[in-house]
Amino acid sequence: MNVEGKAYRTIWLAQDGKTVEIIDQTKLPHEFTTVRLSNLEDAARAIRDMLVRGAPLIGATAAYGVCVALEDDASDARITQVYETLLSTRPTAVNLRWALDDMRARLLALPREQRQSAAYRRAAEICDEDVEICSSIGDHGRDLISGLWEAKDRKGVINLLTHCNAGWLATVDWGTAIAPIYKAHDAGIPVHVWVDETRPRNQGASLTAWELGRHGVPHTVIVDNVGGHLMQHGQVDACIVGTDRTTAGGDVCNKIGTYLKALAAYANGVPFYVALPSPTIDWTIQDGLRDIPIEQRDATEVSHMTGRTSQGDVVTVQLTPDGSPAANYAFDVTPARYVTGLITERGVCAASRDGLEALFPERKTLSA
Repeated sequence: MNVEGKAYRTIWLAQDGKTVEIIDQTKLPHEFTTVRLSNLEDAARAIRDMLVRGAPLIGATAAYGVCVALEDDASDARITQVYETLLSTRPTAVNLRWALDDMRARLLALPREQRQSAAYRRAAEICDEDVEICSSIGDHGRDLISGLWEAKDRKGVINLLTHCNAGWLATVDWGTAIAPIYKAHDAGIPVHVWVDETRPRNQGASLTAWELGRHGVPHTVIVDNVGGHLMQHGQVDACIVGTDRTTAGGDVCNKIGTYLKALAAYANGVPFYVALPSPTIDWTIQDGLRDIPIEQRDATEVSHMTGRTSQGDVVTVQLTPDGSPAANYAFDVTPARYVTGLITERGVCAASRDGLEALFPERKTLSA
């Protein structure tokens, strides 16, 4: 994607060929800053403190985190330590485990002297594969949006509602839920996006709106509780969200508040689509409510908010009374029965075991 006329991915190898650079998403939308990851601690902090976020980008960052961590020691013990350190940074997004499992298995099968160079090659492949996957998701989702426009006799605007950030900032490029919107916009389909603010971290208001604005996609930021009202009044043609983990049975775990949007969509007959790359599918579990761990983050994300003053200063203010405790559940699970369809790189399917296995038949033994 482009930022001020320059093409960017969210993560890339620095010119020295060893360190890795990322966009510090905690500074957006008011400041565009890049950060260099030079060692294991840098990579772990970037994931844990959400300088990077979004399941696919977390996985890509973990892969490169393995690379920078093996500079002086590529032993079996070091690989195990790196694996465990990075795996502990975020509990919900399954791409993290997927990328680390992939890296560990490949590296342990090689002689020690070949491991670091192989790690860099595989990390680059993971990033390139993610871009291809997300572009394909965009193509399949664009076809759905095109169908909505055709149903309107190509009149008016297609109003889409999204939640959190599932654009290029959540992946290496393109995005998941926002990729179809970019593709539809670029194809000349008139789209407008209702952007949930997504409290408590406001990734919708700060990241999705920032992305869409730079790509020229018409959008409006709304508070999280407006979505149901808009659906009641026929102002949402479809919802498209991302997911951090999808079970083999089609349950989806996404940013907190997604479940309520799905309920409102179901009650009002609004299609509710979830866009996901296949590494986000956890083929080892069936029941999302029972088996997906829900991350609980620091309460200050609820009690405090950061923004820019009229003087241009970026400050953090407290919203809640002194002494009032706050709970910060980061994700919720939407049962498959409320999901109209899953948009993957291989096509669109029902949110069910049969639907997923029809697109990914090679996974049947894992989800049995």
